[in-house]
Amino acid sequence: MRYTTGAVALGAALVLGTLATSAQAAAPAQPSRSGGLYAPTELVLTMGQGESRATTTVQRAVTLSCTPVATGSHPDPKSACAQLRAVAGDFNAVTGAPSQRLCTKEWAPVLVTADGVWQGKRVSYTYTFANSCMMAGSSSVFQF
Repeated sequence: MRYTTGAVALGAALVLGTLATSAQAAAPAQPSRSGGLYAPTELVLTMGQGESRATTTVQRAVTLSCTPVATGSHPDPKSACAQLRAVAGDFNAVTGAPSQRLCTKEWAPVLVTADGVWQGKRVSYTYTFANSCMMAGSSSVFQF
């Protein structure tokens, strides 16, 4: 009797193992979010009052992922990713464009940073705007 019970348990284990292996083999391959078919693009963008990374206290931070689709905690990830794609990920082109706003010339520096990976390449970028008005006139990448 105990040999029959052991044989039934062994048979059930073999059947379940075969089913589990078949299910894994039949599952379609999914590209991973940070690899696979697309070069990874995952960024953390920050903003704070100050002139340098050493002295600035971060006031806001968002995430931005542009591959395979625009997502993240950024308020407008589609627009931000589109702007970065248009300049091939050149943050200088995004922040260095002249502002179309009329702003005072007060010095109240706002530091923005971008750290992470852009299309498979490591990114560490810092830019200081003269004041929040100048920053508000910049691209949508740092509008959060």
